[in-house]
This record gives sequence, C-alpha cells and structure tokens, in this order.
Amino acid sequence: MPVRHAYAVWQGRLRDGKGKVKLGSGAFEGQYSFAARFEEGTGTNPEELIGAAHAGCFSMALSVGLEKAGFPPQEISTEAKVHLDKVGDGFKITTVELATKVKAPGIDEATFREAAEGAKKGCPVSQALTGVEVLLDAELVT
Repeated sequence: MPVRHAYAVWQGRLRDGKGKVKLGSGAFEGQYSFAARFEEGTGTNPEELIGAAHAGCFSMALSVGLEKAGFPPQEISTEAKVHLDKVGDGFKITTVELATKVKAPGIDEATFREAAEGAKKGCPVSQALTGVEVLLDAELVT
C-alpha cells in the first residue's frame, strides 16, 4: 500500500506566526495560522483537514458497505464537524460529528443503519481517532 505524505512549515511564534500546509499529491496547498485555528482568521487549520479526511474516508467506507449489502449508492454527502476544546492546560479534539445524507435506492432503514455504523467504526480515519467521540447522524434521502 502507498504511504501518503503531507508537509507543514511554521514560521514565528504561535500568535503572530504563519504556516503553510501542502499535500504530497499537490492537490492542496494553503496557509494556516493561530487566527485560522482559534478564531475566524483566513486559511485552514489541522482540525479542518482532519474533518475533510474523516468525511471522505467515512463516505468511501459507507459506499463499500452499501455495495456489499446490495444497494450501491447514487450519492453520499458527508459533513464532519471537528470540536477542538480546552482540556486542562491544553487543547484536545474531543468530538467529531459526522452528518451524512445518502441516496441508495431500495435500501431499508435497518440495512442502511447497519452499513452506516459499520463505516463509522471501520473507516481508517475513525480507527485513527479512537480517543475521540465520533457521533453519527445518517439520513436516507430520495
């Protein structure tokens, strides 16, 4: 299996410094900063990138689960909300809320729920975040 790469450079002190992140594939390169992470500043932040990775991973895992159940999806749309909270003297990602909407014709609710829970537990990003509470709101749409 391939090993994926990502790069980060940080210059300066925490509050007034600046950084750049870049994916090894070249698909994304952007700035990050204290303001982008802890306020409403311009740029991305580590939690947003984790959210994108989790939403993508979960959606792919759910697609496989639905296909194995005999109901290949037409579309899976997933949002991830990553909560960064003050814990003790530092910060911690405490919760990820996954909200997904799925078009999978013919599937019954029980089979859908089973596939969604399986994807939540089984996707590699969920497994990497085992110290984080992952909540799931899964909805079938027509």
